[in-house]
Amino acid sequence: MDRNARIYVAGTQMLIGAAILRHLKREGYENVFSDPDGDNPLRDANTVDKFFVEVKPQFVFLAAGKSGGINANQKYPAELMLDNLVIETNVINSAHRHGVEKLLYLASSCSYPRLAAQPISEAALLTGLLEPTNQAYAVAKIAGIELCRAFCQQYGANFIAAVPANAFGPEDDTDIEDAHVIPALMMRMLDARAHDQPTVNIWGTGSPQREFIFAEDLADACEFVMQHYDDSQPINLGSGSSLSIRALAEQIQEIVGYRGELFFDTSKPDGMPLKMLDSSKLLKLGWQQKTSFTDALKATFEWVVEITTKRETTHVR
Repeated sequence: MDRNARIYVAGTQMLIGAAILRHLKREGYENVFSDPDGDNPLRDANTVDKFFVEVKPQFVFLAAGKSGGINANQKYPAELMLDNLVIETNVINSAHRHGVEKLLYLASSCSYPRLAAQPISEAALLTGLLEPTNQAYAVAKIAGIELCRAFCQQYGANFIAAVPANAFGPEDDTDIEDAHVIPALMMRMLDARAHDQPTVNIWGTGSPQREFIFAEDLADACEFVMQHYDDSQPINLGSGSSLSIRALAEQIQEIVGYRGELFFDTSKPDGMPLKMLDSSKLLKLGWQQKTSFTDALKATFEWVVEITTKRETTHVR
């Protein structure tokens, strides 16, 4: 994948896709294409196929499909599952039909069994029951992994799959109720600070351990495996460290400057008790994370503040 290659990043309106697009442009790739215009264009097979005819991409990063935190997964399981199934089917099939040289599909760490041995290796896929709170979404992501493997097996396509740790950063969802844990906590604490609220409610016990990766580092890892990895077995993309939800909330509390109490609502589900990826395969290939977790949190919070300020200004007008 040289600097003149024609590259399509699917999902550029979302966290990971936006980060990949920014990264490739910073690295000097000159022919990078974002999603076609329209409302949910990737859910229409004809639109996707026409786009591939026009753009003629040689390489595809498939980071599209809706996602969300535990709350969103419980409220919208059918929507999350259908959106991911339709998009991955349309894009992967068009990539094959139009001779794409290589495709990288981004799955999710929730694709692994709930009680998989930790840290989770790629071999754990399909060896146990999934976490019930996000099972529909996970099944859709597993289908994408298996679809890539099926095209490899039947047609010899170089379609690879990667499983990232929990990504966060600019361009993430900032819906307080449905967002992933990091932007959701930042938004809640920022709002509580602004309105002098004495407590912020957090779902669960705070004990589950999670591994996070900054979206900018993840984008770098995606480019790296596109260059250096060719195998039908998925590859984990992780940072190599984890922390509890409680410890995460306390770090965010310090960055936000919120001085109230954090109340952990134990009547709400925790999700998987521990989720950390074994990324030794990636690290042995030579990839290294570049951003410290604290710096990544601060950069994310700066973006959250910017987005919040824009919303408030628009509302006042």
